[in-house]
Amino acid sequence: MRDRSEKKKINKKFVLSMLIILVLIPLTIYFCWKYTDRKYYIASILIIIYTLAAFFTSFENKKPQARELVIIAVLCAIAVASRTAFIMLDHVKPMLAFVIIAGISFGAQAGFLTGAVSGFVSNFFFGQGPWTPWQMFAFGIAGFIAGILYSKGSLKQNKFQLAVFGFFTVFIIVGPLLDTCALFTMSSQISASSAAAIYISGIPVNLIHAATVALTLYFVSKPMFEKLERIKLKYGILENHF
Repeated sequence: MRDRSEKKKINKKFVLSMLIILVLIPLTIYFCWKYTDRKYYIASILIIIYTLAAFFTSFENKKPQARELVIIAVLCAIAVASRTAFIMLDHVKPMLAFVIIAGISFGAQAGFLTGAVSGFVSNFFFGQGPWTPWQMFAFGIAGFIAGILYSKGSLKQNKFQLAVFGFFTVFIIVGPLLDTCALFTMSSQISASSAAAIYISGIPVNLIHAATVALTLYFVSKPMFEKLERIKLKYGILENHF
């Protein structure tokens, strides 16, 4: 009976985090773009607050300890460094590989948090703008989906499977989300022709981005998982995530 009530409580918390990430954050991006003279900093800060709230729901009977927050901060730093390292090469950005690894290792909420924070921080190097909230959401979704699929057993810590997953996640989900951002922020008038032009022109960009993430996952995922698993076992980090 107790296990059933605990499971029900966890399910409610997961539904709450789903609503925050999949409903509240997109609505915030839209309303900040539509009604606040495109104050993207407001949307970015709100997204971080919402994401932290979703992350804290992944803990059942305790608050996250400092070491648990530190490991997420380190993963964010690695993700940001991987993006800025290729600042001179357009669209060659392996950052989402580390966001996906975070989602698989520490749960869907941690994956979204890593992606959102990494997108915001890395844009201090690439430039903040109305695209920042969109990037935070798109990058976070990659880690969120990875965490969910891994928890359901649909995604394994297999470098080939991860490479395929990373490629199609970027090409089918993240890339089109960023193209949609371009449609809303760059087009003076949205029409079928302007939408088609942006989505078609985004295909080569998304292919390069997707291939970079896939290759990074293929070569880096195994040693990263081994190191993260040792940390989790040694310190009991983020064992209550779902």
